[in-house]
Amino acid sequence: MSKSVLRVSDATMQFGGVVAVDNLSLEVNQGEIVSLIGPNGAGKTTAFNVITGVYAPTNGAIHFNDQLITSNFPKGNMKKLYAGQNNGKYTVTMRKTPDQITKLGVARTFQNIRLFKELTVFENVLIAKHMRAKANFLSATLMLNRKEERAKREETMQLLDILGLRELKDEIASSLPYGQQRHLEIARALATNPELLLLDEPAAGMNPQETDELTSFIFDIRKKFNLTVFMIEHHMDLVMDISDRIYVLDFGKLIASGTPDEIQNNKRVIDAYLGVQDDEE
Repeated sequence: MSKSVLRVSDATMQFGGVVAVDNLSLEVNQGEIVSLIGPNGAGKTTAFNVITGVYAPTNGAIHFNDQLITSNFPKGNMKKLYAGQNNGKYTVTMRKTPDQITKLGVARTFQNIRLFKELTVFENVLIAKHMRAKANFLSATLMLNRKEERAKREETMQLLDILGLRELKDEIASSLPYGQQRHLEIARALATNPELLLLDEPAAGMNPQETDELTSFIFDIRKKFNLTVFMIEHHMDLVMDISDRIYVLDFGKLIASGTPDEIQNNKRVIDAYLGVQDDEE
């Protein structure tokens, strides 16, 4: 039986009177590549923000490796406004912050690349390495952390070697071609030593060749780093080529889940997102 890495239970995210994510439940198992697809505005990035602690859900719970990391229920003014489901099912409030969730082993990238644009490739990755540094402000100020700092720099170079970015280590991030900036953002996420990697539209803005290279890159890092990958993506060729399973959102609601073949032949998904194919004459 596959080990559950991520479990989202009845997650609802409501902003005022608008329900952006409506009673979402899904599971991602160890070693899988799972995609979350749907039209623009379906609630996909909002779901990622809930999973990674950027937002506290209005209702529902999230577990990582069977550990509760987020739980909430409608309270205060939301008691009257709440338009979602399962009101009263959850009674515990628990919210780990994004940095705490990262330290547990969850890393993510963003739809809009968020690199430190004026820093080098090496510096971007090194900063992420410091997320697990043991030195505090005082020891760093007094230069008592030299051994640890040297180790972090060596680890950064090793990671750049593995990902084929060593030759670019001194390049300014903003000077890189778009596809390489995407690879660098993923490298920075990998520097936090994640078990679960969330990718928010990694192929956005890429040409077909860059998309093919990204597909190979994701397969490669899953194997090399023993990763589980959960991905939002609009490039259907990439999604269908790379995914073990797919979840489909529409207006914040889960309308389908299954293998790529099952999703491609799901009439509700075709009507809502993939497009209705012309009948053969």
